[in-house]
Amino acid sequence: MTLIYLIAGEQSGDILGARLMRAISAVKPDTNFAGIGGTAMAAQGLTSLFPMRDLALMGLLEVLPRLRQLRGRIRQTIVDIETRRPDVVVTIDSPGFSLRILRAIAPLGLKRVHYVAPQVWAWREGRVKHFPGLWDKLLCLLPFEPAFFARHNLPAVFTGHPVLESGAGSGDGARFRARHDIPPNALVLTVMPGSRRAEVSRLLPILGATLARLPAGVVPVVPIAPTVAEAVRAGTAGWTVKPILVTDEAEKFDAFAASNAALTKSGTSTLELAVAGVPMVVTYRGNPVTIWLVRRMAKVKYACLLNLLADAPIVPELLQDDATPEKLARALNALLTDPAAAAAQVAAFRPVLDSLHPAHGIPSEAAAAAVLALLSSIPERSP
Repeated sequence: MTLIYLIAGEQSGDILGARLMRAISAVKPDTNFAGIGGTAMAAQGLTSLFPMRDLALMGLLEVLPRLRQLRGRIRQTIVDIETRRPDVVVTIDSPGFSLRILRAIAPLGLKRVHYVAPQVWAWREGRVKHFPGLWDKLLCLLPFEPAFFARHNLPAVFTGHPVLESGAGSGDGARFRARHDIPPNALVLTVMPGSRRAEVSRLLPILGATLARLPAGVVPVVPIAPTVAEAVRAGTAGWTVKPILVTDEAEKFDAFAASNAALTKSGTSTLELAVAGVPMVVTYRGNPVTIWLVRRMAKVKYACLLNLLADAPIVPELLQDDATPEKLARALNALLTDPAAAAAQVAAFRPVLDSLHPAHGIPSEAAAAAVLALLSSIPERSP
């Protein structure tokens, strides 16, 4: 039987891995899976080698105290792959862990796939020189990425963006308003502070001060990522305008459908909101030294993926020194009070989202086809 070894290091990768497993099993039901994943992959039949949360670390200050444990997990994973000798190893995002594994198992001669291209096209392009020999196929989420990696003689294929399978556009706005006793004519604003502690701690005070400058009656809704639930609850407790806190993903999508606009950090959340047809303002406030370094090495004009894909500023970006309550409130007021401006922004989302579709099927099916294509070049195992 075919054995595919998958490695996911964080929640988004766990969701990608689960969809990939489901799509592979639909085509090749006799496939077995092993590796590392979370609850979504477990629901598809994966028994994780160790808890995925051991890898879900972000930032130097989080990693350093647990460096010894991480090295141990790397060794444990390599030994497990050596023992199992899977037909294909698929690492999903989390390049700090995944690329180390891919390099270490290169001498085994196994087929290797990395799912979610490292964003070296955005900054520190020089890192590309370390990638040759790491994978047999790179699965890209953004349509321009294969051409970028081709220039560096690295095999890559565009499989579509998973946000198209997220269900972000399937919410019920009337249900959300009824559940929270929000009048039909009230303005609802989704506020998304992020999923990492550092960014949440920097953004929440600014977001709360922004809400205080909006017209009376605007109802803020804050979807909470599990990784920062406690920090968000504490950080919003002192807001003058009390938000509705949402922890369930289905209710988050209902909130999107009920929203007149959104204020969000840059990242995948912008694509989710675009799928739901919610006009937005994008903001971010990072460590000044880190941002200075990023700007010196950045190769892109925009922080927002929508703007990057459109190659135009379709969404307002207010970052760092521009991320002030006054400027953010002014930009949001323009969307909340001018239906034509809001509609124009939403209309500009459509060609961007169209560009995220794979040539055939849905993203998980395209990714599964790419993985299974590698299997066709592998000799059958002996019984």
